[in-house]
Amino acid sequence: MLRTLIAGLVAASILTCASVPASAGDPVPFSARAGLDVAQDAARSWASDARLVYLENDEIVGSTGEAARWGYLFYSARRGTTRGYSVRDGKILEAADLGFDFEAPPLAGEWIDSHAALVAAEKEAGQVYRTEHAGQLASMLLIRGAFDGEKPDATTWAMVYTSQTAPTLFVVVDASNGKVTRTWRG
Repeated sequence: MLRTLIAGLVAASILTCASVPASAGDPVPFSARAGLDVAQDAARSWASDARLVYLENDEIVGSTGEAARWGYLFYSARRGTTRGYSVRDGKILEAADLGFDFEAPPLAGEWIDSHAALVAAEKEAGQVYRTEHAGQLASMLLIRGAFDGEKPDATTWAMVYTSQTAPTLFVVVDASNGKVTRTWRG
């Protein structure tokens, strides 16, 4: 069931990222960790027990692992709900409760930033996929307990690459050490 939920979240984010046009006045991209404090402060105002459970780019990720907007999901056991915050330009752009149940375990306290995760994914398989299939990075997400069969409790980054000429490429990076743990197409 968790994999189905994650597949839905990935599909929705790919559509969202693909629909965001670029323009000359776009905000300055930043790494995923750079927006965490703003999102965390807002989440703790919402619920003192709020824990980060999911993180994903809300706009296209560039070659440095930075995006103009990142989305952070926090779960509150006391409230029994999950709330998302979209951060751009150092501010909360959107804040909303998730419209469905997503009681996920909190992310590990220590995790590599989006740049390091992307470097690992590109080196392992992403760059070859992009070159051979005119592919692009569609989504980066940080989650715990979803993509690592050997360490099901691990916090991992998942990079989703798409192409019109090849199946989607998934690259999973262990967020604690930056090592690629799995790749697959589908």
